[in-house]
Amino acid sequence: MLIGDVARRSGVSARMLRHYDSLGLVRPTGRTEAGYREYSSEDIRRIFHIESLRSLGLSLREVGRALDDPGFRPSELVADLIRQTRERIVGEMELLTRLRRIGAAEPADWEDVLRIVSLLHALGSESAAKRQRAALSSVEEVPVPVEALVEAALSEADPNVAGALRWALAQSGDAGLALLAEGLGSPAAEVRKRAVQSIAEIPDGTATALLQEALANSDIVVRRCAALALGARGVADAVPTLIDMIVEGANDTDAADALSVLASDPALAEQIGTRLVDRLACGTIESSARLRLTQALADIPGIEVSRTLAGLTHDEDRAVALTATYILKLREAR
Repeated sequence: MLIGDVARRSGVSARMLRHYDSLGLVRPTGRTEAGYREYSSEDIRRIFHIESLRSLGLSLREVGRALDDPGFRPSELVADLIRQTRERIVGEMELLTRLRRIGAAEPADWEDVLRIVSLLHALGSESAAKRQRAALSSVEEVPVPVEALVEAALSEADPNVAGALRWALAQSGDAGLALLAEGLGSPAAEVRKRAVQSIAEIPDGTATALLQEALANSDIVVRRCAALALGARGVADAVPTLIDMIVEGANDTDAADALSVLASDPALAEQIGTRLVDRLACGTIESSARLRLTQALADIPGIEVSRTLAGLTHDEDRAVALTATYILKLREAR
């Protein structure tokens, strides 16, 4: 079969067939009297073998070795091809993500595109200062897609940069909340913590709803962070968790401050006071926890609280008694 017929039947161009011949991959079995290449059925079968191996990503050199070396073992080469393909896919996915983010920013011209690319690179910089500037610039200059900000916020370990990223997310409103909500379910504890911290800084009704859901999160750090944020927003659902924090000595000062804010609502003040008094009456808590609960009563109004403090002035625990006495004096002075 002449080269033109082989090209038509195999789909391999005549030029490529000549290249295969020059490399010694497929040498035609014969020549016509006029000197044209003539391919046998075995030659054509080898061409198909070559094309099959090339479709796997093998170079022509590797193809020749695979077909001609009797001792060739494909396992190592296939494993290497798998690794290369995975790396290529990762690279392509990163490029796709970058392009999608640039598209989401709706750049007006190529100058905008270049600024967005620069900010995206800066967000991934090894320099904390560059990452922080990029976070701040994402609001003041060219908007960076919220997806990129969320990804950066959930992975940022530097507290200053993390603060800037949370601020930038807060400026975007509720645009990043769906992605941050996914972060609450991350298997990584640090990611869950960063997610709830970011949600806590978004002053939006949807963010408040997410924080209320976070009170039932399996991660105690998430629950505590959500409770502190909800306390500052006047949400009564946070009260039980805040009191638990005081008992457990976990950010107890912040928890007591949050309860004080909540207690400014007369409808909540009585509920908070009752819960604190009930925990004090529990005989299983440690003396240090009783002291913290006593201190938390300081800014909770109500007759029941005052009566409880009066009773605590005679408490067997001297620290509790002295604290209750001091608090009563302050309340009377008010």
